[in-house]
Amino acid sequence: MRVLVGDIGGTKTVLAVAETVGDKVQLDHERRYPSRDFASLDALLLRYREDTGAHCDLAALAIAGPVRDGVSQATNLPWTVDARAIGRHLGIAAVRLLNDLEAVAWGVPALGADELAVLHAGDPDAEGNACIVAAGTGLGQAGLFWDGARHHPFATEGGHGDFAPCDEREFALCRFLQRRYGHVSWERVVSGTGIGNLHAFLLEWRGGVLPDWLRQEMAEGDPSAAIARAAVEARCPICKETMDLFASLYGREAGNAGLRYLALGGIYLGGGVAPKNIELLSSGGFVAGFLDKGRMAPLVERMPVKIILEQRTPLFGAARFMAQA
Repeated sequence: MRVLVGDIGGTKTVLAVAETVGDKVQLDHERRYPSRDFASLDALLLRYREDTGAHCDLAALAIAGPVRDGVSQATNLPWTVDARAIGRHLGIAAVRLLNDLEAVAWGVPALGADELAVLHAGDPDAEGNACIVAAGTGLGQAGLFWDGARHHPFATEGGHGDFAPCDEREFALCRFLQRRYGHVSWERVVSGTGIGNLHAFLLEWRGGVLPDWLRQEMAEGDPSAAIARAAVEARCPICKETMDLFASLYGREAGNAGLRYLALGGIYLGGGVAPKNIELLSSGGFVAGFLDKGRMAPLVERMPVKIILEQRTPLFGAARFMAQA
């Protein structure tokens, strides 16, 4: 069964044609596009067809946003995506939308051990629910319910839950972000955008000045990547503090998710940020934040935490989702 699969994010959209055999997925005609270069997903899909000549009668599209009745308003894009309308416009017999993190959850069984990096071993023999916590452009989360024999993925919007400050610096951070956004969710601090927010706050809180070289690097590329690079190269103390704080907060929210879903079957870190910052997340701050759960610390300690290294996991998951639909 050949299926057009897509991973539609606020920064980029990746499309491919997938064939599924058991848990494994083969991808062909893979292409990547800047999402904001297109007025709609329909226009992007037409461009993909022109570029590849690929046509499928089935499509499974993973989108960063809630999906209801085959329609999604993308969270970080000015797109309303309607599965039925896409099917009509492009002549595709069946189009299914699913949340991008639900797609990651569907894709986890297709991964080999070499496509995961262990951050916290936990109890490797434990069985139970699992969850995905993925810092990318935003912060996505999904659950996997364990029925005693297999996992059943489901979508959530847990990344938009209220941020909970724990010390003087974090309360000041929360007030800073309230002035900027009103509601302060975990996505505002644990995401690529969140790294920029943390840096802007610390620059103000510490009374620092943005160096000209960093301003230029942030303007010419991905600001969060420039901040992370400056931290690794020890060129900017505030950048170093930003990334250390980010790691601690990511660990805290991963632990929160583990408790919400009772994820003894594992917590998987998806998205683009974790694979690029494995050394940072392995240095101690993430795990310390993850385990800082008071009376529940012994329970959380049993939960394995792994980084998903394979960035095509949402495509694998969209294909597996369609194969089992």
